[in-house]
Amino acid sequence: MTDSPDAIHKVAELIKGQKFGFLTTTMPDGRLTSRPMSLQEVEFDGDLWFFAEHDAPWLGHITTSPQVNVGLGSGGTWVSLTGTARVVDDVAKKRELWNSGVEAWLPQGPEDPSVVLVKVEGDTAEYWDSPGNRLATALSFVKAKATGSRPDTGEKDVVDLP
Repeated sequence: MTDSPDAIHKVAELIKGQKFGFLTTTMPDGRLTSRPMSLQEVEFDGDLWFFAEHDAPWLGHITTSPQVNVGLGSGGTWVSLTGTARVVDDVAKKRELWNSGVEAWLPQGPEDPSVVLVKVEGDTAEYWDSPGNRLATALSFVKAKATGSRPDTGEKDVVDLP
């Protein structure tokens, strides 16, 4: 595990450009549940932001158990970020993050009290960054099978976030 600025920058680069993540919360009975959420495009500083409707039942999960996980990825890049979530009702922040994609889901606008933000303050991020694309990854597995070696799965690290 590392907390070096380079490792944190690597996580930021892997998250940059990701549009969606799976936000996992804990239900009152202890079971985990996930939902796809649209990431808001902000410079990654250890926090992730999502919009939600105030009456979404899963927001209660955050109130009773704020520890969450956000899974992100595409192709050969994957990030699993753990952290603490909280509901934020800050009109100025909602206006700052508002965009046409959010408006499609929440046409009532950022000033409406039914629209809230969910802020995930990251604790750690574990990432996997495979070389090349899916084809390169598949070829690496074929080569490993043929040679009896381990496949080149790329770079992996666990990073403490600020």
